[in-house]
Amino acid sequence: MYKIDKIRAHREALKHAWFNMDNSKTPIRKEIIVTLRDNPYWPGYGDVEIISDSPNGYSCFTTHQENPIEYAKERLKENKYKEYKLIIIE
Repeated sequence: MYKIDKIRAHREALKHAWFNMDNSKTPIRKEIIVTLRDNPYWPGYGDVEIISDSPNGYSCFTTHQENPIEYAKERLKENKYKEYKLIIIE
């Protein structure tokens, strides 16, 4: 029982530290990262990661797509992602 209480206390301390961090100086990062894969079993597929990091918070979404560059271009056409930077990794 003691071991569980100790682990719980550590988790609570980490959670408290995480939510009380000063994010006011966090640089704004808005990127759509396309990683093209060279997998013979999944030709033409790749990963698309949409990252938003700012003083207001952090968000990350990753998906596996058949045409990752086309998927990323469609996201860039949406108003929500107009100011995002597109990065393609081969």
